[in-house]
Amino acid sequence: MWQWFFKLSSPKWFYTISGQLMPWLATLTTLLLGVGLVWGLAFTPPDYQMGENYRIAYIHVPSAAIAMGCYYMMACMAAAFLIWRIKMADMIAKACAPVGMTFTALALFTGSVWGIPTWGTWWIWDARLTSTLIMLFLFIGVMALRSAYDSEAAGAKATAVLTLVGVVNVPIITYSVKWWNTLHQGASSLSLSNTAANPPQIWVPAFFVGFGLLGFYLIAIILRTRNEILMRERRTEWVDEILSASKSKGQGLS
Repeated sequence: MWQWFFKLSSPKWFYTISGQLMPWLATLTTLLLGVGLVWGLAFTPPDYQMGENYRIAYIHVPSAAIAMGCYYMMACMAAAFLIWRIKMADMIAKACAPVGMTFTALALFTGSVWGIPTWGTWWIWDARLTSTLIMLFLFIGVMALRSAYDSEAAGAKATAVLTLVGVVNVPIITYSVKWWNTLHQGASSLSLSNTAANPPQIWVPAFFVGFGLLGFYLIAIILRTRNEILMRERRTEWVDEILSASKSKGQGLS
């Protein structure tokens, strides 16, 4: 396990392995999203309470879950960087911020669209909505704080501290519907993966879309991390060889 951990901390090893995995991951993600979205949006029966409006949950629910998972991942990488000074951890943490911001914004947008027919309003200062909005601001704040530093090392340390301080907000998002009397539905009534309450034609495509969006998330993290590796390791011999080989073939890097 530790041998694998130390390999993962090597930029060269990460770049090589991720490049080999990308075609397989991209193919699987495309298939999962294609099947799940077509099945869920076009062929599943209407909900007996919300009618056709519930279909937006196929995007909203996994987007929100992935956004929270992304912040946890960013916090873990921040802790690894502060404790062990692993530069790959900081690169991954940096890659997480814009991806997490995008998924959080998508969750808020789809939730607002869903809220208009179900709640009668696109926004309310509900505990879960407010804490999710705070998470969006945290992602933006992490990116802004890093860009404010001229020194890469100082920016990495400052953003790692901010990330770890902000991680306390994520459990609030998760448990807010249990701790307070909120308008937002609880997980039992909202989750499309609740197989006891929903027939297979509803929750099976939800799994397809959920894992498809997870694959898309991983692809985005990997691509941004690979670009960050090339930027930081551009003076090393192995990166120079990759750039030279790419130029000779007339191909772009990804």
